[in-house]
Parts: sequence; structure tokens; C-alpha cells
Amino acid sequence: MEMRDINFLIIGATKSATTWLQQSLQLDPCVYMPDPEIHYFSRYHDRGDRWYLENFTPAGEGLVIGEKSNSYLDTPAAAVRIHQTLPDVLLVTQLRNPVERAYSDYCMLHRRGDVTADIDRYLDPRQGAGGRFLQGGLYFQQLCRFLDLFPRERMLILFYEDLKTDAAGQVHDLRRFLALEKKPAFEPVAQKIKDKTKPLVDARLRRLLKPLKPIVKPLRETKGFEALRSMISDEFKYVPLTSDLAARMVGYYEADTDQLGSLLGLDLSHWLKSPFSETKRQSV
Repeated sequence: MEMRDINFLIIGATKSATTWLQQSLQLDPCVYMPDPEIHYFSRYHDRGDRWYLENFTPAGEGLVIGEKSNSYLDTPAAAVRIHQTLPDVLLVTQLRNPVERAYSDYCMLHRRGDVTADIDRYLDPRQGAGGRFLQGGLYFQQLCRFLDLFPRERMLILFYEDLKTDAAGQVHDLRRFLALEKKPAFEPVAQKIKDKTKPLVDARLRRLLKPLKPIVKPLRETKGFEALRSMISDEFKYVPLTSDLAARMVGYYEADTDQLGSLLGLDLSHWLKSPFSETKRQSV
């Protein structure tokens, strides 16, 4: 296995159903992708190419090989690193309404206990500009870093909204871009709907219990484990994204979204209509 054997990278965006794309490709025996996100060109570049290649264990010859690491899209240094090492690689990105994407990302980390319930601190442009959540939706800036180095025809740009209306078509476009068979003998994986209200162990308690995870892992599917978990769990309550906060976020993304639409020749004005409210907060 050498660097030149890597054919494609799915580079982002976070919380835009890129795992669904990965799992759909992994159904094809002609495709190999490691399951975990490696984040080599973003977070772990200092570990070297040999470490990176150790994450790939394809079984067979002639496979289409790739990986998914969503951090590549919004990490400034990633584009140059990828171009230096994989100048001929194909790039795949799937974008999502930036306001919805930021709120979904915040909810994920809030559920994990990595951020607090002070949503304005993270999503209000007057406080959170420059942070992970808001920066992650500045797609024009992010894509330009790659398009300054790679020809446009080597990048496929998909949209989360299209996946929701035509999942099979989305996979077809991806497979055609990767020069795979047009009509595979399998269906794409079903869209996974996560239960955002499922009872959850308090984040502080989860941290205390983390050293015990290897011990209890074999018991996770037993009735006794589920009974114990239910005793120490409670429904997680998400902080709503108010219409006022959503409107400020729309304003933050307006210029970047207009530039992205011009770059791609698309009308993305539907992203600028304050699409979120308290009544939709569970669909993240």
C-alpha cells in the first residue's frame, strides 16, 4: 500500500451525512474505506505518511481506495498537505445549510458534554465567530483553498438537501464521479435517523465511568446492562435555536453563501431564510 493507491477523499462537511456516503460506498466489494476518520491531513500530520498508510488494510488488488475525514474541509492547512502528498486524488464534499449544520454540530457536542448550554456563546456571531461551529459553515472560503490547488473536475460537490429527496441519485452521482459501475447490485444504506431524545447518562457521570468502558463492553447488549443504564439515564433536553439567533447566523453566512452560489452557478438563497425555529430543534 502506497500513497498513490489512494483514489479519493471525502473531506466534509461535518454533520452533513458524509458517514451515509461512506457506508453506501462500503457496500461495494470494489471499494475499500477504513471505518474511522483518520484526520491525518488535519490533526495528525506530524505522525507521518507511514502511520497514515497503516490505517489502510485493503484485502485484494484493483480496489478503489479512499477515506473520510470531515476535518479536512475546514482545516486551513489540509488542502496544501493533501495536494503535496496526493496531487491526483479525487475530492468529495457534501454541504448542508450552514445554520442547520452549526446547530446540529452544537447539539452533538452538547449531548456529549463537551460544550455548555450557553448556546449564544457558541452560535451567536457576536460571541462565537471564529469558533468551530460557525467557521464550519463558511464553505466558499473552505472550497477556495482546495480549488486554488486542484482542478474543478477533481472535486464533486454534493448537498445534504438533495440526499433527503433522492438518496439513490446522490449515490449514483458519487459512483459516477469515482468511475464505479453505474448500477450496483445493491441498494444504498437506509438513512439513519438518530433518536435525539433517547435517555442519556449525565456527561459528568460518563466521564467518571469512562475507565470502565472496556470492562462493561461485552455486557452492553444484555438486559441487565440496559436496566442499569435506564436507572442512571434521563432524557436529554436540547437548547432551542431561537428565530432571533437563527437570523443573526443567517446574516453571518450571507456573504459567504452568495459567493458560494456564484462559484457553483447555483441559487442558494433558500439557505438565507432563517430555516430554524424552536419547533424543529429535534431534527438535528
